[in-house]
Amino acid sequence: MTLLWVAFGLLLVLALWLLVSPLRGARTLHAAQQDFEANDRTADQNVAIFRRRLASLEAALARGEIDQARFDEDRLDLERSLLEDTEATQRRPLKSPLSGRLAVPLVMVAVVIASVLWYQQQGAEGDLRLFTVQQEVRNNPERSLPMMIERLEQEAARQPDNPNVWSSLYPLYRDSGQGDEAIDALERLIELEGRHPALLGELAQIRFFVANRTLTDEVQALVDETLDKDPRQPLVLGMLGIHAFDEGRYEQAIEHWRRAIAGFDDPGSARALREGIAVAQRRLGVASDELETAQSRGPGIQVRVSLDAELRGLLDDDATVFVVARDMEGELPPLAVARTTLSELPLTVTLDDSHAMSDAARLSQVEEARLMVRVSTSGQATPQAGDLFGDRQGVAVGDTDGEPIDVVIDRVVE
Repeated sequence: MTLLWVAFGLLLVLALWLLVSPLRGARTLHAAQQDFEANDRTADQNVAIFRRRLASLEAALARGEIDQARFDEDRLDLERSLLEDTEATQRRPLKSPLSGRLAVPLVMVAVVIASVLWYQQQGAEGDLRLFTVQQEVRNNPERSLPMMIERLEQEAARQPDNPNVWSSLYPLYRDSGQGDEAIDALERLIELEGRHPALLGELAQIRFFVANRTLTDEVQALVDETLDKDPRQPLVLGMLGIHAFDEGRYEQAIEHWRRAIAGFDDPGSARALREGIAVAQRRLGVASDELETAQSRGPGIQVRVSLDAELRGLLDDDATVFVVARDMEGELPPLAVARTTLSELPLTVTLDDSHAMSDAARLSQVEEARLMVRVSTSGQATPQAGDLFGDRQGVAVGDTDGEPIDVVIDRVVE
């Protein structure tokens, strides 16, 4: 923290120097301006020009080139022009180079006060202090979990409105078996951050375990609120799977865990759930090869692809057919891709996570998908003119044992 304030001090000194620097050259600038105005001969030059033009007019009048009325009119224009030119050269007296100096200290004090107040309101001094405390404990040879908790509790008392303090305390309480303290820390974090599904899922889970894996009314209320905001919240689905497993409802446990796997970015958590599914499958007497297939697939879509009768014969039977599922917004890569040939149609295919092109985009991550079927004239995945095309919007992702979704190839790509 000392280095931070030293850096701030240096920046303020630089800012104050920039404020004061114009005053240092004020006297020199004042003398230069005064000398310029004292030696300015613009008015004399304007008078000389007026006299030359007036003499020219008088000569023209004497020669009879102009009459008296024209002479009077042109003389009036010259006099008016002279007045305008000489008026522009009149300047107000220069102020003293010392004027305004008293305002500079006031501005400097205002800059310092405003900078400090702004940083206290908008800066991250609390986060920096939190990071310093964590580093001090980690670098301490006698470091321990109770020591870290004690230091963070001191920070929580010092800055109770910093959500990062409570988000750091919560996992420490949880991992050390202090369930009630973990709940208090998480509830305080929710007060500060809002009732986000991820935080509500954490709270429901910790309350569930504190209650000896019991789905109490309070836990159920949190589950309902969380799933209403995010039906695929993995922590809540994993917890519901545990509760169903404890009660011997193995099929429901498997269903909850499969849905939870799709929402976990942590490979370790997904692996633990797959192990739980394996145990539940064994309790149900499912063979290991069937278990592996079920785990790899998860929720999906069963699609029945057919070709419109009017388009038959346009392409060869060995033309490649791509069956693709995409998210409704079109923001992700293809979620599932299956490939066949035109001669195989009509065909029923099941799209699921086993058809994913990458782990970052899987069919189980969405609730609805857009189905697109394309017969490629080139055999390439990139659409080209002459390809045959069909699609279906808003198809629900879920159980693949029901009636398949019909997609008819009925258009030609222009």
